Amino acid sequence: MTEGKISKKIIIFALPIFLGNLFQQLYNVVDSLVVGNVLGKEALAAVSSTGSLIFLIVGFINGVFVGASVIISRYFGAKNMKDLKVAIHNTIALGLIAGVIITVIGIGLTPVLLRMMGTPEDVFHNSVLYLRIYFAGGIGIVMYNTCMGIFQAVGDSKHPLYYLIAAAILNTVLDILFVAVFDFGIAGAAFATVISQFVSAILGFVKLMRVNGEHKVIFSQIRLNRTMSARLLKMGLPTGVQNSVIAFANVIVQSNINKFGSIAMAGCGSYSKLEGFAFLPITSFSMALTTFIGQNLGAKQYERAKKGARFGIFTGVLLAEIVGVVLWIFAPILISFFNSEPDVIAYGVKQMRTESLFYFLLALSHCLSSILRGAGKTSIPMIVMLISWCAIRISYITIMIRIIPDIRVIFWAYPLTWFISSVVFLIYYKKANWLHGNIV
Repeated sequence: MTEGKISKKIIIFALPIFLGNLFQQLYNVVDSLVVGNVLGKEALAAVSSTGSLIFLIVGFINGVFVGASVIISRYFGAKNMKDLKVAIHNTIALGLIAGVIITVIGIGLTPVLLRMMGTPEDVFHNSVLYLRIYFAGGIGIVMYNTCMGIFQAVGDSKHPLYYLIAAAILNTVLDILFVAVFDFGIAGAAFATVISQFVSAILGFVKLMRVNGEHKVIFSQIRLNRTMSARLLKMGLPTGVQNSVIAFANVIVQSNINKFGSIAMAGCGSYSKLEGFAFLPITSFSMALTTFIGQNLGAKQYERAKKGARFGIFTGVLLAEIVGVVLWIFAPILISFFNSEPDVIAYGVKQMRTESLFYFLLALSHCLSSILRGAGKTSIPMIVMLISWCAIRISYITIMIRIIPDIRVIFWAYPLTWFISSVVFLIYYKKANWLHGNIV
């Protein structure tokens, strides 16, 4: 990432991430498609409304490991191979511990958290069952993200793509087999997801142990290093906290949607699966930007980092808005794929046509925050997101839904807070000396 044409390097790196995330999104959608069409709207509501709770628990851990990715990319760009090896093996050790933590917390707290979210009784049992099986695979979830983060930090975005394709195909086959053929119900969809994630994690881990390079993993060297763990946590905790507060805000949003009943949950849950496609270019260019900025700042190529940042922002914003326009136009058709009931479709279309044309703001916020993370300034995105996407979003919904008891009030919370964070990030990006972050 420190040599060659900037646009070509970023696109070549981002494209496999895009395709990998596309397959990941497809196998997330398959769960809802199979469940919604085979088991009905209540089961669809149970599966599709769990995303915010999953992100609340998993998002913190994954956010912390973003710090590891930044540190690894810096060492790799600076050709500091000694610390690179320590960072990689320390990251894997932390990933194994984090997987166990997610399993214990997820299984133990699932019923309590669903009650706090006001989950309706007609979907509560299925939601508990789905989430407990999902969190039982905590090690697979974390280790997949850990291994893929290491690959991407050293500039390899192709192998994560291969493993996601394999997982997507496996998940699709297992979903149809477990739910439609064997009639395992909600449990079948959960088991399909967990098995697929474990397979992709194992494939990634085995590849890291066999790779011919400085980022090769040697099993006997997987251990915690106090100094490196402190660096990783210092860099990653702000992003973990950021993910958690965003997820907490989204749990509050979901709680308010739940008050409108299982039909609203099914419609909005269907939209959330489709919204994931808008995140594809955003996530792809965000990851590419973090790695690109990290490696080039590690190599002290400051002007190259600035040019790459500008290109990544423009491309990510443009692609996200194109997806938004497509979703707005085809909203009724797309929602109907999940469930054909008119009321379910109506709720999904309402949310999609309220939010989709503002995806450029979402992309802008994510790209700018990724640039700052790559520069080692992870506390800035945390603070901005905590204020705009958590405090302001929750306050707005809490106040306005009492004044105007219309579900569209909830939907508008997203574009409004995307706008606020984008403005703040732009001001910081233009005025602050973000180029000279120092983490190694």
